[in-house]
Amino acid sequence: MGEGKKEEGWLEGWKPAVAMVLVQISTTGMILLSKVVISDGMFIFALLTYRSLFGALFILPFALCLERGAWKKLELKSLCWISINAFLGYAVPMGLYYYGLHDTTSSYSVIFLNLVPIATYILALIFRMETLGLCSLPGNMKIVGTLGCFGGTLLVSLYKGRVLHLWHAIIRKHQVVQKTDPSHVNQLHGSLLLAGSCFTFACWYLLQSKVLKVYPYKYWSSMLACLLGGIQTGVVAIILKRDEKSWHLGWDLQLLTVIYSGAFSTAAKYSLNSYAVEKRGPSYPPMFIALSLVFTTFFGSLLLGDDLTIGSILGMVLLSKVVITDGMFIFALLTYRGLFGALFILPFAFYYERGALTKLDLKSLMWITFNAFIG
Repeated sequence: MGEGKKEEGWLEGWKPAVAMVLVQISTTGMILLSKVVISDGMFIFALLTYRSLFGALFILPFALCLERGAWKKLELKSLCWISINAFLGYAVPMGLYYYGLHDTTSSYSVIFLNLVPIATYILALIFRMETLGLCSLPGNMKIVGTLGCFGGTLLVSLYKGRVLHLWHAIIRKHQVVQKTDPSHVNQLHGSLLLAGSCFTFACWYLLQSKVLKVYPYKYWSSMLACLLGGIQTGVVAIILKRDEKSWHLGWDLQLLTVIYSGAFSTAAKYSLNSYAVEKRGPSYPPMFIALSLVFTTFFGSLLLGDDLTIGSILGMVLLSKVVITDGMFIFALLTYRGLFGALFILPFAFYYERGALTKLDLKSLMWITFNAFIG
């Protein structure tokens, strides 16, 4: 009986970490798909409006089934907080991020997400949700981690270094507009937009805890945030561009991006982040952001042909290192360790053992899986 409760408690402790890993995986897909459709000319605020409304549509069945009657407890005060939550957590940061993504690349833009833990920590100190703790080891580690994250972002912004040509882009190389030349006027503009996006994201993480206090229903608050975010971005879209063609969706990658972003990067992200904030606090979700950095840097180079430079790798290593040492949960630490190992071995496997992948069968894969589990 006691062992069963202990195992149940152990699994319960892992759920927030698993949820945050899933959020970062979905974020990677969203960034790569969005970069392609935005480079192809899709109106950014139309994309934001569609994905937010699709997100509300995907969450609604869960809200109706799992939190029946909760909408009756919605008050004007709660609705105002949810509206602010949608504005700071979706309309402003995603608008800034998409325009920054348009001016840069997917692998460059994701670097700036590592500013979110810094801004979250600083704001938490200002609003007394965290303590500085200069005389304690955890407090000093947080300060070092904050400076390291800032240094890593600054490093990858100012220093490029040699471009590494490890592979040819699988999907698109010359079709996606590359604007990573430091002399390009949009580089600075995009960087400022991305930095502003990260600051408002940090405000959103802190605001989540307040929203859950005034209206403690994750699915309804997430659905309403998506709905209000769609309305807010829709109003901005109409003001900026009234051309009907800007709202057209065909059976192509734009529709796939809208559905994927609405289902995973909006609906699932809102719900999973709310769950993690409720269980571990507002400073917990940003600790996993560096995971999307690894995914996006690798797949952005492999699929879209983004430049993989010495500076981006150094910045990625520095950022991930300080985030891991800044109190990272052990599950995320093991995930980072395995992914970095696979990332650095992959070029050698491609070069020295070409064609070996075609000889991999189910039996071999099972033995490799067993080897990874034991070793």
